[in-house]
Amino acid sequence: QLLGLSIAALSTVTHYGLHFTLISDISLESNAYRVIHHTAFYFGICLSMTLILAALLSSAATVRESQCLTAMGFFCFALAFCGLIPAACWRYTHSTEVEDSMMDVYDLVYEEVRRNTSSFRRHELTAIHEAFLCCGKRSPFGDTTDVEHKTCPSGRVHDEGQ
Repeated sequence: QLLGLSIAALSTVTHYGLHFTLISDISLESNAYRVIHHTAFYFGICLSMTLILAALLSSAATVRESQCLTAMGFFCFALAFCGLIPAACWRYTHSTEVEDSMMDVYDLVYEEVRRNTSSFRRHELTAIHEAFLCCGKRSPFGDTTDVEHKTCPSGRVHDEGQ
């Protein structure tokens, strides 16, 4: 039960955490991050409920000495294990997809702020800089643009590109 509860807590914190919701809210419909964000949350909640059910069935099977409850508990554990195999394979084959989609969101917002002075996107970029403690992009020429001066938290302009 403790494992199921901890997975549910981790899924909830991941789904509703500032860093993840900020990027999810800003991302476009065409960006894969929002789909990954919601899928990971629902998969984590389903996994935690399956593990909690398996633990409850196993506990009841031990108290009642019931073979049927033992089989049902074992089936729930097997179901959780079989659900983790595709998740682990997806994680291995798509190892950079989440990072790439987050960077695509950042690049989109950064370039829109750089091209025009949309106050809506500038607020989003400022929120990203404050949440992730970063500041702009590193220029090969070493100069900071006006974007960093307007959107970076005070004292972070010298950390530009990190």
